[in-house]
Amino acid sequence: MGATVVQLTESKKQIQHTHRVFEEQKKAFRNNPMPSLTERQENLKRLKRVLLSNQDRLLDAIDRDFSCRSKDESLIAEVMPSIQGINYTLKHLSGWMKPSKRHVSVLFQPASNKVHYQPKGVVGVIVPWNYPLYLAVGPLVASLAAGNRTMIKMSEYTPHTSALFRELIEASLPGDLVSVINGEADVAADFSSRPFDHLLFTGSTTVGKLVMRAAAENLTPVTLELGGKSPAVVSPDVPMEDAAQRIAFGKAFNAGQTCVAPDYVLCPADRVQAFVDEFRARFSEMYPSLRDNDDYTAIINERQYDRLQGYLDDAREKGAELLEVNPARENMKDGTRKIPLTLALKTTPDMKLMQDEIFGPILPVVSYGSLDEAIHYINDRPRPLALYFFGYDKTEQQHVVDNTHSGGMCINDSLMHVAQDDLPFGGVGDSGMGHYHGREGFLTFSHHRAIFTKQKFNSGKFVYAPHGTATHKMVYKLFIR
Repeated sequence: MGATVVQLTESKKQIQHTHRVFEEQKKAFRNNPMPSLTERQENLKRLKRVLLSNQDRLLDAIDRDFSCRSKDESLIAEVMPSIQGINYTLKHLSGWMKPSKRHVSVLFQPASNKVHYQPKGVVGVIVPWNYPLYLAVGPLVASLAAGNRTMIKMSEYTPHTSALFRELIEASLPGDLVSVINGEADVAADFSSRPFDHLLFTGSTTVGKLVMRAAAENLTPVTLELGGKSPAVVSPDVPMEDAAQRIAFGKAFNAGQTCVAPDYVLCPADRVQAFVDEFRARFSEMYPSLRDNDDYTAIINERQYDRLQGYLDDAREKGAELLEVNPARENMKDGTRKIPLTLALKTTPDMKLMQDEIFGPILPVVSYGSLDEAIHYINDRPRPLALYFFGYDKTEQQHVVDNTHSGGMCINDSLMHVAQDDLPFGGVGDSGMGHYHGREGFLTFSHHRAIFTKQKFNSGKFVYAPHGTATHKMVYKLFIR
């Protein structure tokens, strides 16, 4: 009872703090609605400096939150893309900020048309637990580049990282420019109800709908980065070692706790056993042991661990063949939240792991007869965040590109499209809406303000009333045809 009261009191304080910071940032934005290029660059450089000087502390905090998070994975997926994203933005920001010239019809000459990229104001960012640093820094970089103030709600499931990130931001950037909010689910719900000028949420489709509903009350535009069941399609003739190795990397990274992780494999029926054999071999090369191997990440918490074990129990009861890839044959049931990567064969649509996004180290393998059958299988389901095709035939590659939809796609790789600074990242349909990263991030957090400019000579007077003159008739004849 006492703990509940303390939690409620703390949540109330956090909510009050959120409201206060929001008003402070709105006021600060009104006082400086168009930060200069130099201001924006300096803010990004300060962010870069604090990340670089504290990267070991950040790696340790993420490791503590997961109980075992590969520090190399955190470097590859959290620190490196954060720094590279800042560097890329610094290099290109001056060009992005320049107004773009647009065509003016002769009817309206002499005049000019330009699109000015104006900061939106105060941006809200809701961060998930699976990549707590990168999924905070990536949107923050785009928001700062566009000249906005930014409030970031960190996940309550990564308390060490969230607390440290707040400390670092407070030490390096003013609170009326960037503020980090921590707290439980009720704080997040209140956060999403603030009348932000833009709101970016990364997380599940279910929660994404709640966030969008809350934002709709304020007509707040949203970018939703969700998830879904991202398929990996193995072609009839790709060398199986190549496909299995790259799928194993994508699925094992962060123990499958990645929104763009391969969720299931579509494999030719006569190649399933070859895929299983090669997958086992390639995974075992990367992870010869699991339990005490710091390269193999644990499941974030007991809730997620129990959810994944429930998927396995449900699949087993309904007749799936579960193949545990545990190279050293270690006992993983006692004292660890690690789960061996498990292949699921002979699955059926009523199994939970075939209905929900798995978000863990379980990989169903679904057989198909023809490539078009695999494409139909994908298209019969909600559009995924990512799609992976493995095959070197360029005609097949183009056929899959032309006949499927997904937020993003890799051909003969997995995950890596997310790390491309000059590619937009985002979902479609159930996997989200809107994009960020690189220039698309700058554009997402900017208002594209159309400005039509005329000087002293006014050609418009030729169509002013009274109508029906010879001049009017000449104008209509010239331009209505």
